Amino acid sequence: MENTVMQMETPIVSPKKKNFLPVISGLFVGILLLSNILASKMVQLGPFVFDGGTLLFPFSYIFGDVLAEVYGYKDSRKVIWTGFIMLVFMSANIWLVSVLPAEQEWTFQKDFENILLQMPRIMLGSAFGYFIGEYSNSVVLSKMKVATRGRHLWARTIGSTLVGELLDSVIFVTIAFAGVYSFTVLAIMAFSNYIFKTAIEVVFTPITYKVIDFVKKHEDLDVYDYDVSYSPFPGR
Repeated sequence: MENTVMQMETPIVSPKKKNFLPVISGLFVGILLLSNILASKMVQLGPFVFDGGTLLFPFSYIFGDVLAEVYGYKDSRKVIWTGFIMLVFMSANIWLVSVLPAEQEWTFQKDFENILLQMPRIMLGSAFGYFIGEYSNSVVLSKMKVATRGRHLWARTIGSTLVGELLDSVIFVTIAFAGVYSFTVLAIMAFSNYIFKTAIEVVFTPITYKVIDFVKKHEDLDVYDYDVSYSPFPGR
């Protein structure tokens, strides 16, 4: 009588769905692009001078905190690269449209150029500032989460923003506006950007808490980046 060998099939375990990750990623990239368009206007409130995107841009850091806190550094890095690529893509398309011949009855070519052709340089500064700032923000928050064993979320969100926004503001203002404005205006602009961005982060900390708690609860996920590589490049 032949022995029948029963082979046990290894069950295939589907990866856990991250239902909110696409939504948060979309909001993150959308805010990033919109804030760069708004950056084409300079605003002055009292002694503070800043570009129009300053009021909106900090929300990308808030979503960045949610990404790093809930999903971990690896997923955050993917979204950071997505935002960077979309900034370059948008800038290239604005330039392309600007050089295409205009329809004869369309008389807004100069207006288009005066506003949107600022964008390539602004986006170049924003892309480098954003990438370095967001990368620093994610790394600092990730490392602080491990060091504090998940406690003191407020210290992680604010502490990471203080580092990330400082680098972002200095790099962005230098690349985007050097030679256009005096050094004094550039210094005021960088300082104003930094103060406004970090202030918004602090003011919205209670909301950030609630969003992070909500996402963690409904995703049933809370990643700690033990032994993770902090290389900025995907796949490492």
